[in-house]
This record gives sequence, structure tokens and C-alpha cells, in this order.
Amino acid sequence: QVQLVESGGGSVQAGGSLRLSCAASGRTFSTYDMGWFRQAPGKEREFVARINWSGGSTLYADSVKGRFTISTDNAKNTVYLQMDSLKPEDTAVYYCAAGRPIWVLTSTHGVDYWGKGTLVTVSS
Repeated sequence: QVQLVESGGGSVQAGGSLRLSCAASGRTFSTYDMGWFRQAPGKEREFVARINWSGGSTLYADSVKGRFTISTDNAKNTVYLQMDSLKPEDTAVYYCAAGRPIWVLTSTHGVDYWGKGTLVTVSS
């Protein structure tokens, strides 16, 4: 019922920036809160950030706080993840996620829908 399509991944040097986009569609997507997770090679998928569609409630993992910004564009049904001051340890596949209520979106167990992911590679 909800489709999520990520874009914007790529390769960047440490200290650089990237912006990821997640286009949401489906009859019920607006009833879900949105988040970003990432999975580095050999590691478990982990929470990065979450937001509600009004943009009034955001939460970040400690590892990205102050460097990443999550936002929404309701007119475009799109969620963004602006990533600045990137570090090699940010290298991962980044996944867009939808779940509800918003407080469950800090765990993969709280996710109802996943995008297919987009690869971010940060070189030193």
C-alpha cells in the first residue's frame, strides 16, 4: 500500500555533502511517519533519523546529530536527508522507511515499509 523510492546516493570525499530523497506513494502513505535507516557492510541495519509529515517532530541518532537533517516536502510527497560533514563511517546503504506511530521508528521492528535503498560511499 505504500511505495518508497530512494535516490541521491553516490560517492563523496570525507567532509562532503549529499542529499538523499525518498518519494512516497500509495493510498495510505500520508498516514505513516517516515524515517531513514542505514546498513554498513557486515553490520546490522540501524536508525538514522525520523520525522512526521508536518515536520514538527524529528529525532536523530547520536552518530549523525548536528551533521544530518531530515525534512519533508508535502507537495512532492518526498522526504529528504541532507548529509553534511560526511565521514568514512557513514558509508552504507541508506533505506527510507515508513511506520507508525512515530515513536516506533527508531527500530527496524517498527517499520512497515522499506525502500530498496541507495548506496552512499564516503572516502577518506
